[in-house]
Amino acid sequence: MSFTNIAGTIREVPKPVEKKRTTFDEIQKTATKTKRVMYPISAIVGQEMMLRALILNAINPSIGGVLVRGQKGTAKSTAVRGLAEILPDIEVIGGCKYNCDPLDTDTFCWECVDKQRKGQIKVEKVPMKVVDLPVGATEDRVVGSLDIEKAVKEGTQAFEPGILANANRNILYVEEINLLDDFVVDALLDAAAMNVNTVEREGISVSHPANFIIVGSMNPEEGELRPQLLDRIALQVEVEGITDIEQRVEIIERRNQFNNDPQEFRRDFESEQEKLRAKIIKAKQAIGRISATRDNLRTIAKICVAFNVDGHRADIMIERTARTNAAYEGRERITNEDIIEAAEMVLPHRMRKKPFEEEEFSAEQLRAVVNGTV
Repeated sequence: MSFTNIAGTIREVPKPVEKKRTTFDEIQKTATKTKRVMYPISAIVGQEMMLRALILNAINPSIGGVLVRGQKGTAKSTAVRGLAEILPDIEVIGGCKYNCDPLDTDTFCWECVDKQRKGQIKVEKVPMKVVDLPVGATEDRVVGSLDIEKAVKEGTQAFEPGILANANRNILYVEEINLLDDFVVDALLDAAAMNVNTVEREGISVSHPANFIIVGSMNPEEGELRPQLLDRIALQVEVEGITDIEQRVEIIERRNQFNNDPQEFRRDFESEQEKLRAKIIKAKQAIGRISATRDNLRTIAKICVAFNVDGHRADIMIERTARTNAAYEGRERITNEDIIEAAEMVLPHRMRKKPFEEEEFSAEQLRAVVNGTV
């Protein structure tokens, strides 16, 4: 009979030590170290025009997006990421990669069309999100990739969705938008024009809805934006560092408070966040009841002629923005102030300039045109 020798050391097993109970506050503080906590948009000091442009697009995505131009460190990214937090949830078809709207059957992707045919539509509510489009993203990463071999052999649409699929009915954020490659700009232009992303390879075509709020930010010192994309983005706002001493002090204090205890800071601004969320929801419900009068349209047309803009896109965008601003302010009719505020964001990047001319947008001239004093 053989035996196996087992060598080792016998040790006494220590008694389990009773762990100290962790409080809820401690759990929150630990969580904030590993999970990103957003700075509340209502806590941003100043930059009112940037915030207004973002909020108006959130209320009425058909306005057509925002371009935020300005220096680094002026809360551009903070504002964009904070915007999604205060927006109401959207209804989507459960399991859909493209966030299809269950009430808009005309824009269903092919998978949701099949679910509808089989009676398998399930509706879910999900929060809106910010989808980042990196400057160096490849074409397949942006529009999606199509496996031609699999599609031919198996007869299936072997499509891998890209960023535009994820961005449907959400916010597409492009930091340093002026540095995008031309092929990405072309894809964005096509999707923005049709609200559909189409991928064609070797005679095979796949389409899906791509209706998003585009928000771009850029530092003009790093180069200008391609004119075709600039014309497609409805609103433009300039942001600069605040020069008021008290406001700069407040920025430092708030940032320190947030860094020391993010959850406590967010609790301090929760009531402001809720007020802003409620105001946006109310405006979304009211905007359908607000229409421009003939006089409003005449005023808008006079402005666009006076500022020598190309085409008619500016007129349409001013009208949409003015209606949305009226709804946000709780008004039932558009006022000249709504039109002026809209024009200040629509016109500056659309003014036609002659060669070697550095014409600047003039708010005083805008008011003079509206008031009929020019």
